[in-house]
Amino acid sequence: MARICPGETTVTASADALLTTPLNALHLELGARMVPFAGYSMPVQYPTGLMAEHLHTREKAGLFDVSHMGQLKLVGPAAAAALESLMPVDVIGLPVGKQRYGLLLNDEGGVIDDLMFFNQGDDTLFLIVNGACKAGDIAHIQARIGQRCQVVTMPDQGLLALQGPQAAAALERLVPGASQLVFMSGGGFDWNGASLFITRSGYTGEDGFEISVPGAQAEQFARALLAQPEVKPIGLGARNSLRLEAGLCLYGNDIDATTTPPEAALNWAIQKVRRTGGARAGGFPGADKVLAQIDDPASLARKRVGLIAKERVPVREPATLENLDGQHIGQVTSGLLSPSLNQPIALAYVQPDYAEAGTELFAMVRGKPVPMVVASTPFLPPRYHRG
Repeated sequence: MARICPGETTVTASADALLTTPLNALHLELGARMVPFAGYSMPVQYPTGLMAEHLHTREKAGLFDVSHMGQLKLVGPAAAAALESLMPVDVIGLPVGKQRYGLLLNDEGGVIDDLMFFNQGDDTLFLIVNGACKAGDIAHIQARIGQRCQVVTMPDQGLLALQGPQAAAALERLVPGASQLVFMSGGGFDWNGASLFITRSGYTGEDGFEISVPGAQAEQFARALLAQPEVKPIGLGARNSLRLEAGLCLYGNDIDATTTPPEAALNWAIQKVRRTGGARAGGFPGADKVLAQIDDPASLARKRVGLIAKERVPVREPATLENLDGQHIGQVTSGLLSPSLNQPIALAYVQPDYAEAGTELFAMVRGKPVPMVVASTPFLPPRYHRG
């Protein structure tokens, strides 16, 4: 199917069949261009356009509606051990009040989805999963560990992301104390009687926050944020360009059910306690394959890399990649003209012999070769607030 933005498929149903978020009326009032996205009607951009929205987020603060994403809780004394059985990630060792990136794997070691999970204490884990995957994720979790813990879905919650170097100042005026959080920490807060759950995190490479808010109060809270002088609304288009500059994978493009974490260069997300020695090493779906790939990188058939074009020609997915001899060696999975760098950048999979930084190769764009160089990611240094 066609895609509006990388990572989540559009739908062919009529507009009447699309779901809407609690901010739908606000998006329309603000003049957003709405598109079908993961089964929802979502804003791809506002009147100022993608470029202005992207740069505003890098310079000040942008507000994103990500309410299409899935929110759920796992509750019970065995919740952490149960979730750990589905992922190659240290869940049991995550302290209360902290958040971590996780990977749901299938039995072949492929990535079903990437997600964020948070230890709220009282035997409760809070999860945020990708919108296009949430139904499948919830079914998978329920089937695999539903007998070990309670799986509580949260369909009536909105989710907002406030991102950018001035996000903390804007949020602090409305929610005193929120600016005291550090990267990948969070907690409960109150705003005008509405219970908020806020984490200092996001998917732009900037400092920022993700805010779970009851759907009935989401529009009112969003309007209060937009009333702050630093904050402007940002659509899906800039969300994609921001995350690509940050070198972050988008599910459905850069990772999917056929991709293992080592192929995707996500070994950093697999903590040592799950890799080697001890009772908690392995034991996750596809563990034998994934751990063997970590131990023997030469066994990989492909590896994810960053690319920067040497010419100002945008290179988009699914452009094929060739070596100096014109042989096929890989494929672009995400690509665009970076608004911050004013250069074409991309994520791609290449044969391991071509994965070293500085390697030159060519992307085929409309039948013509565009020279590109393998580069380390992120393309821009992250600005997370670590305290």
